[in-house]
Amino acid sequence: MAGGREELKLLGTWASPFVIRVKLALSFKGLSYENVEEEDLYHNKSELLLKSNPVHKKVPVLVHNGKPVCESQLIVQYIDEAFSTDGPSILPAEPYQRAVARFWAAYIDDKLFASALQAGRAKTEEEKAEALKQTFAAVETLEAAFKECSNGKPFFGGDTVGYLDIVLGTLIPLAHVGEARFGIKLFDGTRSPLLEAWVERFAMMDAANAVLPEVDKLIEYSKAKQARAAALAAAARN
Repeated sequence: MAGGREELKLLGTWASPFVIRVKLALSFKGLSYENVEEEDLYHNKSELLLKSNPVHKKVPVLVHNGKPVCESQLIVQYIDEAFSTDGPSILPAEPYQRAVARFWAAYIDDKLFASALQAGRAKTEEEKAEALKQTFAAVETLEAAFKECSNGKPFFGGDTVGYLDIVLGTLIPLAHVGEARFGIKLFDGTRSPLLEAWVERFAMMDAANAVLPEVDKLIEYSKAKQARAAALAAAARN
C-alpha cells in the first residue's frame, strides 16, 4: 500500500471506461484512494475538476498529493512510476517492450475503441456496418498482437497482468453491454479465440472483479443515456 503521507483522489464517473482503466491500475497495484464521483459532467462539473483539468475539463483525473494527472493512459503510466515499490510492475522493464506496449495501447484507443464508439453512434445502417467492419478488423489485429506479446502465456504482460491488459480490460464491460443490447460479440472464438479466453481470465481476477462494473447496471445506464440523447435531438428539431 502507499505510504501514509500519500494522498490519492480519483475524479471520475463510475461508468466511464477511462475511469475504469485507472481504477484497474490502482487495484492491481493495491493502492488506496478516495473516489470522487462527478455527478453531472454535462451541466455541473465540480470546481475541483475544472481546477484540476482546465484544458479538457474531462475525467479521469488522478490527484496525487494535490497535483493532478490527466488522461487515462498517462495516469496508468504515472501510477506505475510513482508507486514502483507498491504491488507488481505494470509496464515492462525493458525499454523496447515498453515502447511496444505503448504503441498497442494507442492502437486500442485510436482504432478499436474509436471505431466501436462510432458504431454505437452511427445514424444509418451503412455507417454502422462500416464502423463495425473497422472494429472487427482492429480486433483481429489485436489478436495477432496478443499472440506476439504474450508468448503463449495468459496475459499481454506474460504470466502476470501488464499495461496492455489494463488498457484493453476497460473495454470488457462495454463488450458485454454491446452483446446484451445489440447482439454484437466483440471477442469470439472464431475471430479472436485468444482474446476471448483472455477476457474470461482477466475478468475473473480479484483485482479486476473488484473494479469492473455490473453489466446490468451498465445496460440500464446505456439505455438511459440513449433515451436522453434522443429526447435532446427531438427537442432540437421542434
